[in-house]
Amino acid sequence: MNNVWSENVQGVMTLYLSRKLRFDDVFFEQYNQLFNIDENANIKILEIGCGPGALAESLHRWYPKAQITAIDRDSKFISFAKENISGIDFREGDAINLPFGDCSFDITISNTVQEHIEPTVFWGEQLRVLKPGGVCLCLSARKGLQCIAPCLETTATEKEFWKSIPQSENELEKYGVARYPMSEAELPASMEHNGFSDVSVGYAIIDLTPDASKYPAQMAKSMIEAMRQSDLEAIHSVHSDCAERVISAVNAKYDERLRLYREGIKQWDTSVSVTMILRGVKR
Repeated sequence: MNNVWSENVQGVMTLYLSRKLRFDDVFFEQYNQLFNIDENANIKILEIGCGPGALAESLHRWYPKAQITAIDRDSKFISFAKENISGIDFREGDAINLPFGDCSFDITISNTVQEHIEPTVFWGEQLRVLKPGGVCLCLSARKGLQCIAPCLETTATEKEFWKSIPQSENELEKYGVARYPMSEAELPASMEHNGFSDVSVGYAIIDLTPDASKYPAQMAKSMIEAMRQSDLEAIHSVHSDCAERVISAVNAKYDERLRLYREGIKQWDTSVSVTMILRGVKR
């Protein structure tokens, strides 16, 4: 059993809720244009590094005739996905040694996985499992922007709590997070260098702004709750005996943000993510 990522880097619910928002149907047209996948094709899609399954869940809705397999090496992620998402074959597996035969899939797709894996292995394994003419889709997070509502600023209680936590070694470095970052120019060049042709690049701009009228109330509330979950999961991850007070402080500020939303008192806080989407074809 491997739970390194879910226990030390990103928790199950933090990752699931944030990705569920970013891959909501309201953003489908942006992704679909860049994916360039036939919505009615009977194809086999492999998602690599699926986490708790939010992207695979959306792919299942967007491409209903596709057979979707999704893998991740973290056991907690796969257990959550199997228990909560239907219609997808979730399996434990590693991107550096994909547990599939040659020429098995029409499409491979990954989201924020490339930066953690040595490039020749990352691209090479996908070339191996793709059929001739198959498509590799690589989603890579780029610098976005964030504006926090005043009521969600870090409280004095939170600052005191985090100051009291002993500083440990760099967790991201310890677990090999983002060891292979690439610039917007380097990434498509790497894809071409490692055997893909017809490489194209585009960007999906996903703005999560609760007060924007284009979003229904339930989605706006989900944006706020996803942020709450991220803060709470971070607190729980340190297993401190002093956590109860800071948890109350965090809940209070998110309850206040929801109250302001319900009463129509707009804050215009926002989180805008920029996702670089590369598309390459196996020769």
